[in-house]
This record gives sequence, structure tokens and C-alpha cells, in this order.
Amino acid sequence: MTASNIKSTPYWWESAPLVTPSEQILPTETDVLVVGAGYSGLSAAITLVRAGTSALVLDRQVPGEGASSRNGGMATGNIRLSFADMVRNFGKARALGVQAEGKAAREDLRRFIQDEGIDCDYRLCGQFSGALSRADYDASARSAEALAKALDIDSYAVPRSVQHQYIGTDLYCGGAVRMDIGGLDPGKFYAGMLRVAQEAGAVVQGETAVLSIDREGTSFTVATSRGKIRAGQVLVCTNGYTDASDRWLRRRIVPVRSRIIATEPLPRDLMNRLMPTQMMYGDGRKLSYYYRPSPDGTRILFGGRDGTVSGDPAWPTEHLRVELGRIFPELAKVSLSHSWFGYVAMHRDMIPRLFRNRGVIYATGYCGSGVVWARWLGMKAALQILGNSQAGRTVFDFGPPKSIPLFTGKAWFMPFVYAKMEFEDRRLLRRNGKEDNED
Repeated sequence: MTASNIKSTPYWWESAPLVTPSEQILPTETDVLVVGAGYSGLSAAITLVRAGTSALVLDRQVPGEGASSRNGGMATGNIRLSFADMVRNFGKARALGVQAEGKAAREDLRRFIQDEGIDCDYRLCGQFSGALSRADYDASARSAEALAKALDIDSYAVPRSVQHQYIGTDLYCGGAVRMDIGGLDPGKFYAGMLRVAQEAGAVVQGETAVLSIDREGTSFTVATSRGKIRAGQVLVCTNGYTDASDRWLRRRIVPVRSRIIATEPLPRDLMNRLMPTQMMYGDGRKLSYYYRPSPDGTRILFGGRDGTVSGDPAWPTEHLRVELGRIFPELAKVSLSHSWFGYVAMHRDMIPRLFRNRGVIYATGYCGSGVVWARWLGMKAALQILGNSQAGRTVFDFGPPKSIPLFTGKAWFMPFVYAKMEFEDRRLLRRNGKEDNED
């Protein structure tokens, strides 16, 4: 396809188009009002209503229109901080707790999909992480060994001599595999969660903006674009789509564009050569590229940070095509069918969390790993609201992220951050003899 013919909507919408729930008269009161109808909001609502608590979920967009149907469908539960950084920032016990809870959250996601009968092409396929240098390989091998020893995760190093059994590229110096990671179709997963939430009794309404939240004694008055609602508790799950109605949160959460391209269908023998194990894939570059086969195994979806803050220019799509070709030279001029972006939520501490402010509970800050963390922490937030302190306990029950100086919601600094990270990646590739001559 030519650039003008590349679809700007998510590839996932082809098989799971968004559905706007039928408009209902909003209740004047609810036990819990949930702001944001993504994975977190629906997960919380399912937990609440099944415990006999009424839940009203509002979203200013069509439900699922945000990151929940725009992500790569990689159920990694990655934490952007290294284990050493977590130990330094939070202590060793909490760092170990984060790793252990990640294992529990991934296993719980698999059980949830199975128990609820959600047909979303989920497959526990594992993940290959490529090493860009010998030092990277040594570090990833040590990390894989530590995961296997500490958490009994099937995790192991892949030397360069056998990496073609996992991925058809010469870019990497080996890598590491962990088999507790899966992939799914996020559009189908969202549609399944919405079905489960509605069947359980949650009221989900889209195109209904929350304008303000005011605490009045032990309850809240929530002003919306369709009137005011009194709520016993408010849970905010807006993540990278937080708007100016919550200026306090907006100073703490940075919406960063993440873009994904989808190739046109590729020959079966080529797919088998490039991705023989049909895993999820990534590497350790600053710009965090991630990629995978489509669920039907016919094309490659390749994602990374966009670097733009407005409009939809062509250059981020071309940049991803170049980086895809760097890994797989056979795809240097591949035709694309889709290129789209969504917003992930970054913040200064770079770790998912639950926290409270003025009585409102927040589940947010997933830093690009929301497939696992959004559903998990939405459930944990609901359990805490229900007063189930044991089941609701989580190592991610942090204080709020720190505010960002001179930031009021628009990530004006991201093009500069992106340029710096790209420069560092190019320097790394050049040092390892993996940089081409294309600027």
C-alpha cells in the first residue's frame, strides 16, 4: 500500500470493531463511579458488581477507543525499571515483591480469559528479548538465571549460535527467553471484558465526560456532561487519557504516543523463517521497540515510541518501517496495511501503582505494560474498595507519582527526549557495527 492508503485505525478493529453501548438514563446515585472504561475500569466493575456493589463506568470516548484496543497485545507485565533500580529506589524486599506479583498477575490473566470464556486468541507463547552487545547478552543471561531460580519461571539464555531457531535476524548477539509471557488480540479481549462486565450488571456508558469530582463528607458529587451523580467512592482509571478535568493527576502522568505498524500479509515460508517460534519479541534499545506476529501468523506488527505530540505525520510510520528493516532486512521495503498510535502513561517513578488523593483512589501509570497491569490493578483497587484488605493487598500500593515541573498535560518535551534516545540508540548500534548508512 502507498502511504495514503495505510489505515490509521488499529489493525485489531478489523476483527473487533468498537461498539458503543446503548445509552441509558444515568443513575443519580451509585456505590462506585469508575472514570475510564478501559481494562482497569472494566476489571474493577466486574469485581465490584459480583460482590453486590453497584458500579457505573463512564468514559468520554467510545469505550475501548483508547489504549485498551490500540496496544500490541503483548501480555508481558514488564517493569521499565531494572531490578537494580527497583532495589535502589524501593528496597530489595519490594523489588522481589514486584517480580513475584508480576508472575501472579500473568497467571491470573490467563485464568481470567479461560474462566470467562473470552475468545481473544490468547497464547502462552513466550518472549524473546534480543541482546545488542556481548555485555547485554551476559546481563540477560544472568537475569534469566535469576528469574528461573527465584520464581521458578522457565527462563533461559539463547546464544547467538542458535538464535535463528527463535528469530531470523543477525542484528542480535543472542538473547533470552521467558516462557511465562503470552500474546492476545487486544480488541477481542476488550470486547470480551465489556461483555462480562455488562452481563455481571455493571453500567458502562461512553461519550460521557467527567467534568469534576468533589468530596462531600464521606461521599462524592461527580459532575458529568450528562448531569450530576452522587457516589460513595470514585475510582479513576484514565491512565494515558487523563484530561484537564483532573489537573492534579495531569501534572503527574505524561501521555506518550506509542505507534504500531502492521505489514501486509507475508508468505508463510518468510514468516516461518523470521519468527519460527511465533513468540513476542523485543530488545533493550532506549526507544523500546516491540514486535510480534499477528494472531493468525500472517503478518508482523511492530511498535515503538512515536516522538510526536500532535497531528499524524508520516515520518513516525517510516521510522518504524526502517527499524523493522534493520532487524529483518528482507522487510526493508515491505508494504504496510496499518499505522496507528495510542497513549501510554509515563511518570517520574516509572512503575505501575495504586494511590489515593482526597479520598479518590487511582489505578494508573502502567508505562506501556497495561495488558497485564491494568486488569490486575483494577481488580486490586476494587477489592480495596470492598474492604477486602487481604485479597486487595498489592506491592504496587505506592504514594502518588511526583508532579513534573512546568508540565500541565501536553508533553511538549517528548520530541527532545525522543531525539536524545534515538541518538543514544544509533551510537550503540554504531559501536556494535550494526548501524547502516541511512539517516
